[in-house]
Amino acid sequence: MNNEPIPGNIAKVLQQVSSAVEKYQRTPGSVRVMAVSKTQPAEAVRSAASAGLTDFGENYLQEALEKIDACGDLELTWHFIGPIQSNKTRAIAANFDWVHSVDREKLLRRLSEQRDPSRLPLNICIQVNVSGEDSKSGVAPQELPSLLSLGARLPNLRLRGLMAIPAPAEDFAAQKQACDVLASLFLEAQQEHPSLDTLSMGMSADLEAAIASGSTLVRIGTAIFGARQR
Repeated sequence: MNNEPIPGNIAKVLQQVSSAVEKYQRTPGSVRVMAVSKTQPAEAVRSAASAGLTDFGENYLQEALEKIDACGDLELTWHFIGPIQSNKTRAIAANFDWVHSVDREKLLRRLSEQRDPSRLPLNICIQVNVSGEDSKSGVAPQELPSLLSLGARLPNLRLRGLMAIPAPAEDFAAQKQACDVLASLFLEAQQEHPSLDTLSMGMSADLEAAIASGSTLVRIGTAIFGARQR
């Protein structure tokens, strides 16, 4: 694989983020970029890290564990962002710094029980189904308060915020409408849980709309690494 374009792609993404932050009068530096490195080899992660990125998102556990091990000499923050099977929670709790895709009580309890208490708490985002599609992962908005309440009480976890993957939309207005749903839920949640600080939304195709709506962390794959390897 040719990793040469990756630093240049990252520079473009960071410029896009910076421009959107300025355009929508967000606080400079208030939006982090996570590189979604699923299906990419460890060499691509190293290339992105050399360009200054430290946050990396993975969907597939076994592939991620191999990369985490291969890049163990780097100071990176690893985020699990894919659907979670119950039998995978122990390895996720042991190897990741963040989990963005928690959408049911059972997962919260298992991640709490299986996180080593001697380590920093596992940072948790609750995934919300903002599009109302049966095929989408995420908790229904009306079920969010009880899940947040449980996450705030459990040991070895640190409740950080909300995440969503809205249904794809071509035009800016439709993208922003979906992002606004999550932003509104986030503001409501902060009333009860003032420590929440992370709104994980926005990908390569809807980055600007997400930042306009208040995203604090965008998850960028294609715009950094190019098309998926598989």
